[in-house]
Amino acid sequence: MAEVLTDERIAAVLRPFVRATAPVLQALREADPLRLRRRFRGGDEVTAEPPPEPQEFDPAEEPSEEEHPGGKSAGGQEDPGEPGRLDRLMRRLDSMQLPGSSAWDAMTIDQRCDWWARRVGRFLALLAGLPNFGGVITSRLPIRNALGTVGQGLVLSAIASEHGVHDQAHQVRLIAEVVLDRALPRTVAEGTGTGAREHDDERTAELTEELEASRREHGRPTSAAVANTVWRMARTLWEIDSELDKRPQGRFHHEAIGSVPVLGVVGGYLGERSALRRVARHGSKWLRRNPPPAV
Repeated sequence: MAEVLTDERIAAVLRPFVRATAPVLQALREADPLRLRRRFRGGDEVTAEPPPEPQEFDPAEEPSEEEHPGGKSAGGQEDPGEPGRLDRLMRRLDSMQLPGSSAWDAMTIDQRCDWWARRVGRFLALLAGLPNFGGVITSRLPIRNALGTVGQGLVLSAIASEHGVHDQAHQVRLIAEVVLDRALPRTVAEGTGTGAREHDDERTAELTEELEASRREHGRPTSAAVANTVWRMARTLWEIDSELDKRPQGRFHHEAIGSVPVLGVVGGYLGERSALRRVARHGSKWLRRNPPPAV
């Protein structure tokens, strides 16, 4: 007989989970591997003009092969009328809608929420869809639901943050209701008492251990540290595995494709993408209906 999970048990698992989403999302939000912020807004040499309007990178518009990096012609002479190829490439990257770019800073809240749901959702949906590779048998593995729930929880936490909602108890209620169909009272989501706080602190430290170690060693969380943290978050959600079946899933035709060996990964991916879009839409509606309490 399946264990009956109380609201308190659900909240006890979700509170450390929500706290762990914050550094994961912060690592993604601050990701600036090409140092676009420093190059265009931090006093670097290229600050004379604003970046171009948001656009997709088009290699056809790049300088011809006769022009060398640094704005030099084939003869080796400086071409003062043209910026260097590297500078032009960096400006194009800065115009793309990625965290750290000028285009990102200019995006509206709805546009950023859409970005989290679509762009980041693709990677998370692929991870959650991989267990479908073996068809109907492997698609029933607990890891699929756990990874899928991590993805949906991360996207919801990101959307809440873009809406200016940083109250962790409110995010716990958001994820519980949108993903697990559980309406948690505010007092339960908060987790009152010294014992609850100590438990939450300990579990959060376990989940984010590799992120903190990576930041100390490298000055920032590495991709491997982020991936391992996502895996730890999935393992945590296994504790409420019986509730994870309630989360938004793909449509019937996605499930049909997902039951076919090898092709199952395609069905799993498409199903998770479809579910993530619904989660993002319902999450935004929930936040509008349920504003956080005034501080």
